[in-house]
Amino acid sequence: MEQAKSTWVTRALDKVEVVGNKLPDPAMIFFICLVFIWACSAIFSQFSFSALDPRTGEAIVINNLLTGESLADFLSRMVTIFTGFAPLGVVLVAMLGVGVAEHSGFISAGLKRMLDSTPRFLLTPMVVLVAIVSHTATDAGYVLVIPLAGVIFYAMGRHPLAGIAAAFAGVSGGFSANFVPSAIDPLLQSFTQEAARIIDPAIMVNPLNNWFFNSASSLLVIGIAWYLTDKVIEPRLKNVKVDGDPADIPKFEELDPKQTRALRWATATLVLGIVALVLVLLPETSPMRDANGELTSFAAPVMQSIVPIIFLLFLFPGVVYGYLSGTYQSTKDMINSMTKAMQGMSYYIVMAFFCALFIDAFGKSNLGALLAIEGAEFLKALSLPAMITIVGIILLTAFVNLFVGSSSAKWALLGPIFVPMLMQLGISPDLAQIAYRVGDSSSNIITPLLPYFPLVVVYCQRYVKSTGIGTLLSLMLPFSITLLICWTAFLLIYWSIGIPLGIQASYVYPAM
Repeated sequence: MEQAKSTWVTRALDKVEVVGNKLPDPAMIFFICLVFIWACSAIFSQFSFSALDPRTGEAIVINNLLTGESLADFLSRMVTIFTGFAPLGVVLVAMLGVGVAEHSGFISAGLKRMLDSTPRFLLTPMVVLVAIVSHTATDAGYVLVIPLAGVIFYAMGRHPLAGIAAAFAGVSGGFSANFVPSAIDPLLQSFTQEAARIIDPAIMVNPLNNWFFNSASSLLVIGIAWYLTDKVIEPRLKNVKVDGDPADIPKFEELDPKQTRALRWATATLVLGIVALVLVLLPETSPMRDANGELTSFAAPVMQSIVPIIFLLFLFPGVVYGYLSGTYQSTKDMINSMTKAMQGMSYYIVMAFFCALFIDAFGKSNLGALLAIEGAEFLKALSLPAMITIVGIILLTAFVNLFVGSSSAKWALLGPIFVPMLMQLGISPDLAQIAYRVGDSSSNIITPLLPYFPLVVVYCQRYVKSTGIGTLLSLMLPFSITLLICWTAFLLIYWSIGIPLGIQASYVYPAM
């Protein structure tokens, strides 16, 4: 019965993989959408609409972007549209610091030490916790934590595939759960703010608008992954023999004395940096506060400095570790780390170029406002409770995620539709964003289009040679379904209680 179920699931997801592989690259999708918006603007500019533009109070007028004047304006602004694209700077600046911490070895050393010092009975929750925290270092979770979890489980006499599954659930399934603010937060916030300004040009969205919910979600994800790994996945693997070639099975390598000393000093540097930040923020006359002495307002310099703070908190410990461990011999090595980080972002830069042009055209044409208002009127006519609408957004996002892997690319496409439409229903951009993040994370671990999915299969094959995509899917499906159901329910309960989603976040629009 289990085999039949696994085969059915495998066939269904194989079809998803085939359909998804036929889709154009995300960068090309944005270009196609740009051309589509141009064409629609030319067509719909010929019609009159009764919907009122909330920005002016007058009937919406669709602007034709294919007139000579509009095209000339587009060409003259193309460079500034790209360079002024908020998510671009957010990602690149943060990655400069993260790149130093990652390529110096500081992040990998810290993760190893955390897992190495964990008692056996707490191994699963610690693996998931480390996997969640690894989001702050982009791909570190996929290339370090997941294989390392298999190594440690195997060394402790537990099934290595259970360790890999637990880490994969934390890294990818818990992608939107984290105690630690990272570049992901201001990245998604910047897309959300741009989308919200289709309706309200003056609106400000805080970079940490989902931080409280994300932190609480970390406990939920850890609890779910802990239970499923120890009570469902590992017992199921009891009869699955580890038959990998011993030469291919990696060994756990402890830190040498030099690396241990470097890690100690780098960690101390990180702690000192956090303490220094707190000491700067505490005085009522702190320059990081706004004119009214508040730290969490949009005007407070600290809220506008989230990305530079992330950059510095990763940069200095990374430099200290690099020099003390011997990874860095000169400043050139540090610059090389930053260069490698930027090389890894080259595809993102290309995608951001087309994404910026698409979002600008979507706003300029007024099609976004028209779609939001008409969509909101349709939903109002259905008279669905707000919570049902949010559940629908979560499920739709989880489905779309099976075909489009990139989180930022999906939100860049869906945000300009979801955010203004939900604002017209009185639902805040903060809540719309968190609904997207829940749906996106829950189905990450069952989409074969996730770039790292084949890599995780390879990790498993080191221990069990017969592992295939179907094997990994059958391991991860319980995590995905449970996360989707429980995380959605958790959001609804969290919302019902009225606990803040994050700093200066609200559930309703306009904010009370």
